[in-house]
Amino acid sequence: MAKITKLYDQPLLAAAAHTTIDLVNQGWTVRIDKSRAVLAPPSVHSNREAEKARIRSQEHLRRDEQLRKGSVRRFVESMERTHQQGDRLVSIFNLMRDGRELADALERTGASTDVIKPYVQIVDSSTCELTGFKLHDIWRYFRHTWSNAYATVPGRSMPILIRDAATDFHAVIGLAAISSPVVQIAERDHWMGWETDQFLKQVQAQPTGDMACWLAQRIHCQQSEIYVDDLLRDGILQPTDLATPTPEVIARLRTDAERHRQRHHQAGTIREVRNIERDAWVHRATTDLFRSKRSSALAEALEIATLLGTYLSPPTVEGLIKAFSDPKARTQMRRVVRRARGERVGTVIADLTVCGAVAPYNALAAGKLVGALAVSPRVLAAYREKYARPSEIASAMAGRPILREARLSFVGTTSLYGTGSSQYNRLFWPAEIMGGDSNTRMGFHELGRSRSFGTSHFSEETVDALVRLSGLRGSLVRVNSLFGEGVSPRLRKVRLGLAALGWPANELLRHGRERILYGVPLVENLRDYSLGIDREPKYLLNPELSDADTKVADWWLERWCQRRATSQNVLESMRSHRLVRPVRHGARVPLPIEDELVSFAPQHPGGDEHH
Repeated sequence: MAKITKLYDQPLLAAAAHTTIDLVNQGWTVRIDKSRAVLAPPSVHSNREAEKARIRSQEHLRRDEQLRKGSVRRFVESMERTHQQGDRLVSIFNLMRDGRELADALERTGASTDVIKPYVQIVDSSTCELTGFKLHDIWRYFRHTWSNAYATVPGRSMPILIRDAATDFHAVIGLAAISSPVVQIAERDHWMGWETDQFLKQVQAQPTGDMACWLAQRIHCQQSEIYVDDLLRDGILQPTDLATPTPEVIARLRTDAERHRQRHHQAGTIREVRNIERDAWVHRATTDLFRSKRSSALAEALEIATLLGTYLSPPTVEGLIKAFSDPKARTQMRRVVRRARGERVGTVIADLTVCGAVAPYNALAAGKLVGALAVSPRVLAAYREKYARPSEIASAMAGRPILREARLSFVGTTSLYGTGSSQYNRLFWPAEIMGGDSNTRMGFHELGRSRSFGTSHFSEETVDALVRLSGLRGSLVRVNSLFGEGVSPRLRKVRLGLAALGWPANELLRHGRERILYGVPLVENLRDYSLGIDREPKYLLNPELSDADTKVADWWLERWCQRRATSQNVLESMRSHRLVRPVRHGARVPLPIEDELVSFAPQHPGGDEHH
């Protein structure tokens, strides 16, 4: 044992062992070929249920690892422990609905808002008046019941609860979260019509004065939204260089960007703005991270202005046509479009990163209700209100507050399984229930399939071992997990660690799991508003509609719930979720067996159990 412990103290062996164990646990095969290990990803099952079971087992490894942590266990215990709320004892079990009680109510009166009365509750820092729990703690508890591990996401994130006003404590029906999107998804970008080459091909086929004006405006904004005082002070720039840049100026800026990039990655301390309302944007702009980003962005902006801007001063159709005939100008147009998409993707596009119903409501296809409510007027208005504030990255680049658009045009998501999604499949509704046109249909369109690439098959322990190895091997790049440093810190950490290990990162990051991509367009002018060509969105719904929750609930009850509520198989499955001690209920956090808590739930008035 002492020898094994000593070996595991060696970073190289620890990283290799943890990585191999994770891969084998996920179904990868390992064989020895001429004294070297060859790893192959698991094959995808042709049988739909077998493939789902394989993916579930992969996800449960990381989820159970998380649920074994002491901090998570203590959180679960605290939520399941009763506390005094007014004149009643309350626990998280009061936010679960007893399956017997719900099934009996459906049998007596059928599916109606007298039995289930859904509404949206945006999760913020406030406390639930009925239970005394913080809203985010309620959301977090039920998120731990998912098949995959709970994780925070960088950037924007707005958790959502769907609750049932037909119960005493407004039981949780399901939960969702609207978050910053994945920046590049080829299938989504092509479907939206804003993929770079696709977009430019359309513009070249039909050049307009409006498009020429938009390109000219983008060139101006890209340069004007960069803080340059310190670049002028340090002699990197002269005042005349901004109007008449030379190749030497652009080269100096790129050298400056690289110098400060290296300083950022090698720095022992990191300056970070913690409160955007309080901290000075100039202070953040002058950090090594943003000095590097500013110098690089300004070099690009000046090069674009030199090679493309001359054709668009002033912006005309004739000038745009000439620019397309110049290969160098066309290259700069590609950069302008990519920059515009990169700027807008995180502000008018969002991902539905969490979406689902909990027991017993999930047996009634309540996941479809949650999906529809997650893109309803109430949510869109709350998202706009929450993020109608200075953009962290843009403001740090400009050294002053910069507001970005916060009206969403598109919400995307993915299925957990590549074999299909019962939740998003055929999930469409008449736009009029959200205040739109009676002849228009809204819903989740299938966009294609994502590539099987990511880090979901690696545990936190493995990531830690890989990060430690890369640091000891003298990696020149540090991933500090700062907002603005780059996308997917976890992916970059794993990639650096695998490189330090000498293993093929691209191959090992292919986890063998495709997912189906879905998207909900919210506006008619999807491409042009998303890129900022159109200033105003032409919504398919009414974002100011106040009673959309009720109308969506009525649609769901009629379209999806009623038929299921008459099925004896469905009702019997619901009755297995009971709220009598010991609690056996599908909405309870499934702690691993060795950590199972003996909890005593409050007796339900009807004598039913609930989980």
